[in-house]
Amino acid sequence: MRYVLVSLHVIVSSILITMVLLQKGKGADIGAAFGGASNTVFGPRGAQSFLAKLTTSAAIIFMITSFTLAITSARKSSIMESVKPEPTQQSAPAVPLAPPSGAPAAPAQK
Repeated sequence: MRYVLVSLHVIVSSILITMVLLQKGKGADIGAAFGGASNTVFGPRGAQSFLAKLTTSAAIIFMITSFTLAITSARKSSIMESVKPEPTQQSAPAVPLAPPSGAPAAPAQK
């Protein structure tokens, strides 16, 4: 499920980038800079083009997939939680810490 969601997110993000780069700006006409096309700059925008509707829908899908991925990654536990630690093998000490009971601790030196 997560791989499908990430794949959809990547596809939608590339579509969104393409749609934004293909659109024209509001005052992109050269005539608008010299006052010749004032209706296009100050007038109502009119009906949205198909490209603008596609960009809006891609942006909505992108936001939904972003939120869903953020929520699923916050709930996801670590893969290391299922791994049980290996039992450590304790080696015998090289020097005995205490002599066996009944034996003298150390020979007396004079």
